[in-house]
Amino acid sequence: MEPLPRTLESGPTFEQVVDAYISCRRHKRNSFDQLAFEIDLEANLYGLWQDLCSGEYQIGRSRAFVVTFPKCREIWASGFRDRVVHHLTYNLVSERFIRGFIYDSYACLPGRGTLFARDRVTEFARSVTHGWTRPGFYLKLDIANFFNSIDHGILLGLLHSKIAEPWLRTLVTLVVLHDPRPAAEFRSSRALFDTVPPHKSFLKAEQGKGLPIGNLTSQFFANVYLDPFDQFVKHRLKARRYGRYVDDFIVIVSCSKELRDMQVAMTSFLRASLRLTVHPTKVVSGRIADGINFTGYIIKPGRCYLRRSSVANCQKRIRAWQAMPDPFGRESLQHIAQSVNSTLGLLRHVDGYRQRQSICRFANSLFMHSDIENHKWIVR
Repeated sequence: MEPLPRTLESGPTFEQVVDAYISCRRHKRNSFDQLAFEIDLEANLYGLWQDLCSGEYQIGRSRAFVVTFPKCREIWASGFRDRVVHHLTYNLVSERFIRGFIYDSYACLPGRGTLFARDRVTEFARSVTHGWTRPGFYLKLDIANFFNSIDHGILLGLLHSKIAEPWLRTLVTLVVLHDPRPAAEFRSSRALFDTVPPHKSFLKAEQGKGLPIGNLTSQFFANVYLDPFDQFVKHRLKARRYGRYVDDFIVIVSCSKELRDMQVAMTSFLRASLRLTVHPTKVVSGRIADGINFTGYIIKPGRCYLRRSSVANCQKRIRAWQAMPDPFGRESLQHIAQSVNSTLGLLRHVDGYRQRQSICRFANSLFMHSDIENHKWIVR
């Protein structure tokens, strides 16, 4: 094998491809695709690197399936080789954009997840009410069919504005414009796909619009797409207490009269500049004292708790597990333990001891038990 150059003007370095592989493998350890890729790891990585440098890289087939819990939606999963390229793309371009993002853009960013979003909104609410002693108000909006409405032309314009390398521009363009639908491998039945509402289905998205849910690049590109809106709200509307998690955004103010003007301005900007529409039935405004429902948490003066539907969904998963033909098989136990432990983990960050206690009562059996603090389920 010939020596690998450390820098290239026409593509990534081999080390960058290896770093992307390691990042991708971290969350897909022992998956079938990842293990198949590792059978001849060096040759596969070297071949991918050569394809990227020569411009011969082509995106492979995606697998499409429908998940029904907690709600019905399509997932489009790329092959492992393509996911490595997604991580490579993210590693190479993310920092250029993250530096310019507002501090209160939360999703798909290091250290800025749902807990960070909850804490920031709590801080906003506490600040505007002067420690919960004065009235305050909030406006919460949601974009209708967000991922299926992303315009490829607008997105590429935003991405190309900070990508000077021709080869990287070409790669980003290939990823954005790739349509996985014609060659997809469908893992769910046609009847199940038909249960997805048409406006939520990527299969029915307009040509030139839409990003498939399930790819790292789709999540990051969504942040890039909405960054002009974030800048507009923060710097043109002067909204000091504004935050966004994917396509859910919230503004907190001290006077309710400000909310109507803000709503009109935000709706107009989204329609005119990004060709997006605010969901008409998901415009929520109210008093902070009545509680703010954001990123799965209910924030009230002096306290915070997990949304009831999240706990109810966990209980539904437990009942579905109990009704399985083989609920006490090792694989079934591991699956339900992982699922329930995610809810227990969320409850640790709120006043949720009684809810944890209620969930963990189901675990006192010969096959599974909860730890002494009701923090997690353990398979015996």
